[in-house]
Amino acid sequence: MPRSLVTDAPPATGPDTGTLRTLLRRYDGAGEPVACETLTEGLLNRGYRLSTTRGRFFLKHHLDGDREAIARQHAVTRRLDALGLPVAPPVADDDGNTVTVLGGRCYALHPWIEGRHRDGGELTAAQSRRLGALLGHVHTCLEQVMNGPEEAAAGPSGASDTAARPEETFTLIEELLGLIRVRPRDSFDELAEHRLVERRALLERHAHRRPPAAATPARGWVHGDFHPLNLLYRGGEPAAIVDWDRLGVQPRAEEAVRAAVIFFLKPDGTLDLAKIRPYARAYRRATGADAAELAAAVHRVWWERLNDFWMLRWRYQLGDHRADPGFPASAALSVWWTRAYESVRDAFTD
Repeated sequence: MPRSLVTDAPPATGPDTGTLRTLLRRYDGAGEPVACETLTEGLLNRGYRLSTTRGRFFLKHHLDGDREAIARQHAVTRRLDALGLPVAPPVADDDGNTVTVLGGRCYALHPWIEGRHRDGGELTAAQSRRLGALLGHVHTCLEQVMNGPEEAAAGPSGASDTAARPEETFTLIEELLGLIRVRPRDSFDELAEHRLVERRALLERHAHRRPPAAATPARGWVHGDFHPLNLLYRGGEPAAIVDWDRLGVQPRAEEAVRAAVIFFLKPDGTLDLAKIRPYARAYRRATGADAAELAAAVHRVWWERLNDFWMLRWRYQLGDHRADPGFPASAALSVWWTRAYESVRDAFTD
């Protein structure tokens, strides 16, 4: 999940009819707008189901507004599509462009993909294995298509090699506790305070386990945000990997661990290790990553989770409650993972 805070929430309605007509005129055969429905799933994107007289599309409003960076992402998805990955490259307009700027906003039109999101609780062991193989295939395909000098120069560095510092986390915990204790309290606030105090004690006991920079696994191009809301299934098989906004260079095995933690997190804050095991084996087989690389990634993601309070920062610093539903399980995970550290590591490395 995001390290930085994003304050823009999806708007209640999509672009007005005039904007939609102007946009669609740039695409031969796209038709006239009939309906534009805001999609509410996801925390960081603005997306719409756009129905026209010629069919249905996914219309994305890119919040960052960096037209060149968006166009580069689009080019990558087209190369990945040519390699057979399930992606949904954008539609090119009559001039061959995939990004349209209207009113200072960047839009992209994609084909509408029928499908639905599925979390790890809905996946069988065999489907979990295929999920790991798919992410491994994403990483190896990216290695093929992103090996030119232009990509190397343009590639964002992604996550920092420097692990979170406990002293900074302690300061943040105190700030959040202060914000909680001066407001009218509800059950969420009670839970948040309990988890913050609990996490502070946990960090005090485990501060010596902060990962050194030397423990960083191999870096490579990654999707950057691989989780259930960015993978569409049609039946039991993946139909499209979407939202490539965070494409960048990061430790690859950490993306594999991070994705598994999101997919296979249970409501009680534990991980489904029986499904993580085939997932991780398939990922290692697809990429050639060894057990030591996965073990180092597990340690770094565990530490990252132990020091991360982005959901509470959204709620108490920004007044943004969109992430609130995910907090109980996410906060419980750090405590359980610390107790079950060896079992989690073994599930990724067996």
